[in-house]
Amino acid sequence: MFRYFIDISFDGTDFSGWQRQKNAISVQQVLEERFSIKLFKPINMVGCGRTDSGVHARQFVAHFDFDGDIDLHNFIYKMNRFLLSSISLNDIYQVFPDAHARYSTVKRTYKYYISRSKNPFVRNYSYEYTSNLNVEAMNEASRYLLTVYDFTSFTKLHGGSIHSRCKLFECSWNENNGMLIFTISANRFTRNMVRSIVGTMLELGKGKITFTDFVRIVKTKNRCMAGESVEAKGLFLEEVVYKENIRI
Repeated sequence: MFRYFIDISFDGTDFSGWQRQKNAISVQQVLEERFSIKLFKPINMVGCGRTDSGVHARQFVAHFDFDGDIDLHNFIYKMNRFLLSSISLNDIYQVFPDAHARYSTVKRTYKYYISRSKNPFVRNYSYEYTSNLNVEAMNEASRYLLTVYDFTSFTKLHGGSIHSRCKLFECSWNENNGMLIFTISANRFTRNMVRSIVGTMLELGKGKITFTDFVRIVKTKNRCMAGESVEAKGLFLEEVVYKENIRI
């Protein structure tokens, strides 16, 4: 039995997220069904994490086990012709049997995109907000989060997270070509964490709360104190980094 990693991108607009759902279409379901047809055997995949309904991924990694060789280069070409247009297979490679798409990660990076003007061409991939924002205050909050380890205040209630401790490597806001972009990297993320952080920081940027209020929200470890989660369509999983030497 051989273990393979796949590197994919997907437009999450029409999906209920990565993980299989009983009454909605998911990325996992589509991939497992299409891979099973091409490989002539049932294929079960394990993803690098869960993405909520409507969230996009420039890089998402999953693994599956298969008891045969795969012509990797030709397989990528054939699968991309067979997959839905909203999913692309970027790479497939063999890894050691103990490599795990979820548990072997060392860093994940998400970006959240806010359009600062009305733009019909990015409406499915960003949250539109055209009023004034205090970006410096939002970056002050970002720098503070780099010192935080418990993100209970930004974790979905009853979301299934074992704990809410995360180590952040990067957290910042930047403006580029009419887009305000929030970048956050960590060793792990809890359910709904990025969208609730962004929603709370927008409250700060709008002047509805102060930096002192933001710190208090974090320290209360109470999700009800934080802001509402922003729309999923502006969130992208940008990069997944793994331990070294997992490839064969």
